[in-house]
Amino acid sequence: MQVKRTITVVKDFPGLGERIKKIREGDSRSLSQICRDSGISRSYWHQIENEDLRAAVTEDIIRKIEAILNTDLGVSFD
Repeated sequence: MQVKRTITVVKDFPGLGERIKKIREGDSRSLSQICRDSGISRSYWHQIENEDLRAAVTEDIIRKIEAILNTDLGVSFD
């Protein structure tokens, strides 16, 4: 049997939503296509870009955004 321990670390990245928006706007694909390809809903994507979240976005979501936009957002917990 495997046992998993999850550690929660929260770190601020001011302006991250705006950076994501600028990178996305430079992409030739529509927001709808980017959301379909990443598996992130349009409404959640807008919340991320507007930094309008009641809870922190997960690292997994950031990695999906980095992959779909082919970028490194500099989000690191090291």
